[in-house]
Amino acid sequence: MSLEFRALVVRRSDDRKSFTRQIENRKVDELPAGDLLIRVHFSSLNYKDGLSCVGNPGVTRRYPHTPGIDAAGVVEVSHSTAFQVGDSVIIAGQPLGMHTAGGFGQFIRVPAAWAVPLPSGLSLRDSMIYGTAGFTAALAAHKLLQHGVTPEKGPVVVTGATGGVGCVSVALLVKLKYSVTAVTGKVESKKFLAQLGAREIIGRESLLDATDRPLLKELWAGGIDTVGGLMLANLLKSCQENGAVAATGLVASQELPISILPFILRGVSLLGINAQGLAMSSRLELWSKLAKDWRPNELPSLATDCRLEDLNPQIDKILAGQQLGRIVVDMGQA
Repeated sequence: MSLEFRALVVRRSDDRKSFTRQIENRKVDELPAGDLLIRVHFSSLNYKDGLSCVGNPGVTRRYPHTPGIDAAGVVEVSHSTAFQVGDSVIIAGQPLGMHTAGGFGQFIRVPAAWAVPLPSGLSLRDSMIYGTAGFTAALAAHKLLQHGVTPEKGPVVVTGATGGVGCVSVALLVKLKYSVTAVTGKVESKKFLAQLGAREIIGRESLLDATDRPLLKELWAGGIDTVGGLMLANLLKSCQENGAVAATGLVASQELPISILPFILRGVSLLGINAQGLAMSSRLELWSKLAKDWRPNELPSLATDCRLEDLNPQIDKILAGQQLGRIVVDMGQA
């Protein structure tokens, strides 16, 4: 008899216009083929998961479907020499939960190439405080450092600072000794961002001036942007000479209304961040940093815990832009 487990299942109506989601019992035999069967202990909620729940075709096309792009758990069955039964592993920054059953189920089956061994210094829960969002923030910080945007070059800015990538970016950059300006549209979040160590907190309207000026006053050595559109354009216009901005998201827009002048007159660089395409050697290096030297002191305060059974209201909140910090999903495996 196939082992049963609980999972959040999203179903599409016959007319393809509406979607429902509820906890259902599933069977391990229904999972896709893969090298590793993993018992999921924790997952985390990302904006992409919310999109999967409402039928965004850029994320998920086939239903019924179990979302969840992040998972941390223990190997139950291994057909790979790289992992043994009982190994603790992380799945983040991979196609999990998009077109294959994801981390909002108590079991997943995945290729061994998707799994990263849990590094010493991190618990399974801690790894999901980071998740894909935190890993993306780490990659963005790494790219800034590679580009020469070091703390002594001046302040840096983080947009969408209360979201998943944003809040980890703030905490991580503070840990790395940067002076961080946090940009947010949530007035009530100032205390949260101050606790993370942001030196300055400004409203998003500061970067939403639809000016035709090709350059703005030089304010920042660089930044991490999660928003895109006009906000990213104005951030690039406001960078100091030879500054750089790591672009991680497009919550506002995929368009970039800007001239080439910031790039050729100030030498500003736009750094694209794609966590899913990263080589395993780089993944291992970044996870090791997140477990030790780069681990923010405020890591526990970044997250709120949620049981799988209570996840639906949190999905509604993240789709409405009301999430504050990270949501760690306890899959009830204790």
